[in-house]
Amino acid sequence: MSNNDESTSRWRLDWPTSAGGRIARGQLKSCPEDFQVDEDLQGVPAEASPEDITGDGEHLCLRLRKTGDNTEFVARELASLAGCRSFDVGFCGLKDRHAVTSQWFSLYRPGKASEDSEFIASVAERWQVLSAFRSSRKLRRGDHQGNRFVIVLRDVVGTRVDIDQALARLKEQGAPNYFGPQRFGHGGGNLDQAAAMDPSAMDSRSRSGGRGRKGKNRAGREASKNVLYFSAARSWLFNEVLAHRVAEGSWLTPMDGEPGQTAGESVPTGPLWGDGGTVAEGVQGELEHRVVEQAPDLVRVFSTTRMKPERRALAVLPGELVWHWQDDNSLRLEFSLAPGQYATTLLNDVFELEDMSLGRHNKQQG
Repeated sequence: MSNNDESTSRWRLDWPTSAGGRIARGQLKSCPEDFQVDEDLQGVPAEASPEDITGDGEHLCLRLRKTGDNTEFVARELASLAGCRSFDVGFCGLKDRHAVTSQWFSLYRPGKASEDSEFIASVAERWQVLSAFRSSRKLRRGDHQGNRFVIVLRDVVGTRVDIDQALARLKEQGAPNYFGPQRFGHGGGNLDQAAAMDPSAMDSRSRSGGRGRKGKNRAGREASKNVLYFSAARSWLFNEVLAHRVAEGSWLTPMDGEPGQTAGESVPTGPLWGDGGTVAEGVQGELEHRVVEQAPDLVRVFSTTRMKPERRALAVLPGELVWHWQDDNSLRLEFSLAPGQYATTLLNDVFELEDMSLGRHNKQQG
C-alpha cells in the first residue's frame, strides 16, 4: 500500500514489507492514552524519588510524564523555569506530543542542589515529576537503554488469525528497520532540497552567513536546514538498500563483506552513507554501491562533507512483544525497542496505519 505523497514525488516513499504486503488496517493514536512510551535510562539509581534526591553532580535529572507537549518544547520551558540556556538542558531522544510519555531531562544547575526541591515543585505545576537524581554529566541523544511502548490500535480491519501469525513473526524475526517517510518531508520535499544543495554547505568552514548577530542567526538556521536535508538523503539511501535486501530475501542474513563480521555473531547492517560511501566490502559493498548510485543527485551531497560512513541494523527487533485483543476491533500491544528504533516502523510491517492525531484520512507509514 502506498504513501499518499508517493504518486506526486520523484522519490519512493513506501518500501516492501517482510511478508510482501500489509495484511490489516488500524487506527493509531485515537487518543493520547493509546500511545504510551516509557523511557528506560540505564544506570539510574534504584532510589530516584523526587522527594529524596540522590547522587552528586552539576546536573539535575528529572523524569517527567507529559501529554500534549513535544520534547523540544518541554526542554525550552525547563530552561526558562531554571533560568539557564536551552543548551544546558539535555535529553536522550525525541518523543511525540500526541502520546503519554515518561522521559528524562537533565538541567545544568551547579551549586544549586539546596534549591532542587523548590525547583522541582515549580516543574510539578506543569508536568508530573516521577523521579529525580543528581549526575555529573548531561544527558545526550542515545544515552537511554531503550523505550517501552504500550499501544492500542482501534478499528482494526483484518483476519485475527492472520494478524496473530504476523505478530508472532515480528516477535521472532523483527521487521525491516526503515526510516519513516515523515523524515523526508511532504512528497519527499527534503530530498528535493538535498538534491539541489551545494555539498559545500555541509562544510562548517563555509557557514559564515554574514557578519553580526543577524548573520550568525541566519547562518545557524541555514545550517540546521542543511543538516535536516543531509539526514534525509542519508536515511533514504539506507531505505533503498534495505528495500533491495528485503525484495531479494537477504535482509536477515549477513552477506560476504559485512563490516565487523565474525563467525555466527554478525548482525546484518546497511549503510549510513558518508565520505567514501560505505565500509562494506566484497559482495555487500558492491550491492550497496550499485543501489545507491541510482540516485546520483543524493550521492553528490556526500562529496565534501567528510562525514564518516556508519552502519544501521537492517532489522528492528522488539523485546518482550505481547498482545491481546481488547475486543473484536481493538488490539493492545506491549514491547520495547532500542534507541533509534521506531514503533510505527515495526507495526507498519503488518498494518496500514491511520494516524488519528494528524486528522482523518492521513496515513502514517513509518
